[in-house]
Amino acid sequence: MSKGKKIAQYVFLTVISLISIFPLYYMFSSATNKSQDIVAGRMIPGTYLFQNFKNLVANQDLGRALWNSLRNSIVLTLIALLVCSIAGYGFEIYHDKGKDAVMTLLLTAMMIPFAAVMIPLFRMFSQMKLVNTMAAFMLPSISTPFLIMLFRQSARSFPHDIIEAARIDGLSEVGIFFRMFFPTMRSTYAAAMTITFMNAWNNYLWPKVVLQDNKSITMPMLVANLLGGYTVDYGMLMLGVFICTIPTAIVFFCLQKSFAEGITGAVK
Repeated sequence: MSKGKKIAQYVFLTVISLISIFPLYYMFSSATNKSQDIVAGRMIPGTYLFQNFKNLVANQDLGRALWNSLRNSIVLTLIALLVCSIAGYGFEIYHDKGKDAVMTLLLTAMMIPFAAVMIPLFRMFSQMKLVNTMAAFMLPSISTPFLIMLFRQSARSFPHDIIEAARIDGLSEVGIFFRMFFPTMRSTYAAAMTITFMNAWNNYLWPKVVLQDNKSITMPMLVANLLGGYTVDYGMLMLGVFICTIPTAIVFFCLQKSFAEGITGAVK
């Protein structure tokens, strides 16, 4: 590649990177300014951050929302990883035509929008007296076709000869999964954890429907509440959005290398 093409390539990538980062910069900059300055188009960080934080804490139960979102997301992520990894492992290791038909049915279910099943789900949870509970939040998302497919694709690269040798040595099927399969699929688990945590943290529609008690408020619900009323304090709103973004950004940046390896490994 010539020097001119390399320079043009770096310039292009730099411009695209700046465009990608700009929304994050604008969000943080707005969180430090007054609402009037934001409406006026101010792009430079200001000195109103602590006042926006005081207003946010005074108007919303920020601590409870953060705790509810963290608790729900972490518990859901751990349970979903366990259930979906066992399911994906079983679909591939104990393979037969019947399981292929079930997997096809699961993948077909991915095409059904959640809004189409939301009302039947709510009626079911309401009849079971599970409204305003963690179970209502987690059960629809514990097992997802995408995660099962992700772990099934990863299980295809797991050597079957090792499984047969472990069985001959007397290792149980549960032992094979937890002592042999689990440690070798760390990148897949990291990718699945990133996806599941981000989806659970950012989930708004279903928690809004099924968590009707103010004590069950989550961060996306808190941010939506900031849009209510006749006037909107954009500084406080942007600070709420910024705080809501921090946990998912931390999880992604900490696991981005494993995330890429897990996704590419599953595709292969």
